[in-house]
Amino acid sequence: MATAAPSVATERAQNAATLDPDVDEFIGGARNRESQRLHDRNRWSAAAFALAFLGAASALPFLVQSPRSPGAFIVVALVLSYAAASCARFEVGVGLFLPTQLVLVPMLFLLPLGYVPLAVCAGLLLGAAADHFRSRLPLEQVLLVPLNSWHSVGPVAVLAIVGAGPPALRHWPVYLAALGAQFGVDYLAHAPRQKFVNGVPLSLAARFMLSGFLVDFALAPVGLLAALVAADHPIAISFVLPLVGLLVVFARERQVRIDHALELSHAYRGTALLLGDVVEADDAYTGSHSRDVVSLVLDVCDRLGVGGRERRDAEFAALLHDVGKIKIPAEIINKPAKLTDAEFAVIKTHTLEGEKLLSQVGGLLGNVGRIVRSCHEDWDGTGYPDGLAGEEIPLAARIVRCCDAYSAITTDRPYRKARPVQEAVAELRRCAGTDFDPDVVEALAETLAP
Repeated sequence: MATAAPSVATERAQNAATLDPDVDEFIGGARNRESQRLHDRNRWSAAAFALAFLGAASALPFLVQSPRSPGAFIVVALVLSYAAASCARFEVGVGLFLPTQLVLVPMLFLLPLGYVPLAVCAGLLLGAAADHFRSRLPLEQVLLVPLNSWHSVGPVAVLAIVGAGPPALRHWPVYLAALGAQFGVDYLAHAPRQKFVNGVPLSLAARFMLSGFLVDFALAPVGLLAALVAADHPIAISFVLPLVGLLVVFARERQVRIDHALELSHAYRGTALLLGDVVEADDAYTGSHSRDVVSLVLDVCDRLGVGGRERRDAEFAALLHDVGKIKIPAEIINKPAKLTDAEFAVIKTHTLEGEKLLSQVGGLLGNVGRIVRSCHEDWDGTGYPDGLAGEEIPLAARIVRCCDAYSAITTDRPYRKARPVQEAVAELRRCAGTDFDPDVVEALAETLAP
């Protein structure tokens, strides 16, 4: 129905807006690396692994004898299918998944076993050529093709050692060992190089690659099913092509959605910075104060181990926690004397005004607005506007509340001079458990310690 379109669009926008910022950064970094020339260490290590692979793959046909003699159609169909599958790039979390396992498994049973790594390399090379002409990627990225083909050597070695014949379900332990060898060789080809080139710890590389291994583990039975059918009817391998084609289409659609999500994430950050500039233009103290609070909040988040979306929300809340003050009369904001009770009551509405303003923006900043509303709640429940207490107060708001107070104490105001850091920390500790979350106070104190 036509009326469903707006709700679908809204849902997509909301999903895009909640993309994890760590994932944003990882995907953005990966895309930037793909679009740039390889630096020296990357280039030479890739070339070394490529030469080693080409040497091993060229020797395998002589070391692994196979009676199979598939027709040209089967060879071309498998190589083209592998090329197409390599173009179906699914960016999920911090991983990049290619559904090539659907084609690799049939290759192991239809092609002469010793030629499989060369066929895999040929498929990846065709896929890389398509990417080059479509996206104008640097030509030297082709050096990564042999490196990315190493995984195929593992299952070839296992199947050659056991002398595996036509595919049969009863041989599943052998196939499981072959899959394990695939993962092992893939890790040994990529993890040490990532440590050498980018300083990625071996354990972290294993964690990144684990998700891809799980995808291959899930797809391997489907590939085996295709191999079982094609063993008696080789023409049946062409049935894999429509599935691979669909995956390519789905991957492209997902890539476009991620592009939009990244753009939207950047737009939210730009909007937050713009609103911060508006606050600064309206009140120089409030604007510079908010920037100082952002730096403190990020340090405390790191100290407390707060990451991902919550860290981003805390950053935005720190930048925008005073945005509601643009609705407060300037004569109250800048009054050099103590505020009257009526004036203070007006000041207290700035958290509600801030939430209202950010909710009109919606999406991610709408969520931040709910944190801004709580940035003056006290740990003992005596704050405003809702009288929340303890862990009822969002953690991001508790962090902003403490850092906001510290920044205010150590900054000159029209009615008093700034106080030294040691006095400010002592004041925060005195009020820990009443105004402030004690854990946040200690994290801030540790951050400020020389």
